[in-house]
Amino acid sequence: MSIATKQADIVEEFSMFDDWMQRYEYMIDLGKSLPLIADEYKTDDNIIKGCQSKVWVHAELEGDKVVFTADSDAIITKGIIAILIRAFSKQHPKDILAADTSFIDDIGLKEHLSPTRANGLVSMIKQLKMYALAYQTQLS
Repeated sequence: MSIATKQADIVEEFSMFDDWMQRYEYMIDLGKSLPLIADEYKTDDNIIKGCQSKVWVHAELEGDKVVFTADSDAIITKGIIAILIRAFSKQHPKDILAADTSFIDDIGLKEHLSPTRANGLVSMIKQLKMYALAYQTQLS
């Protein structure tokens, strides 16, 4: 399934909710289903800089696809990284690098986050794309 298809699915799911309390609850549920990072990767090297809470992300190349795992010490942040991982995990690095992230705006996420969480969201996207860039370089 392509990144654009996954993003469209996420936008559609969020559009089913009438208010932001329901969307936050859904995000928290998504966080509970996040592919969790192994404890050995919960290191300072894997912490996303710029996030208010702790978010660890690990990436591995499986074949020619990047597979992400993550965790956070905050439930909303865990939901945010779960959305990003759902969209970008198990994709080719070049597709991750080329991916549009406007689906975040389409679900209204950025406007409903505090400024520090919004900065953290940008940092998360940047970090996922940095992993993709590193793996794309290896594949080239």
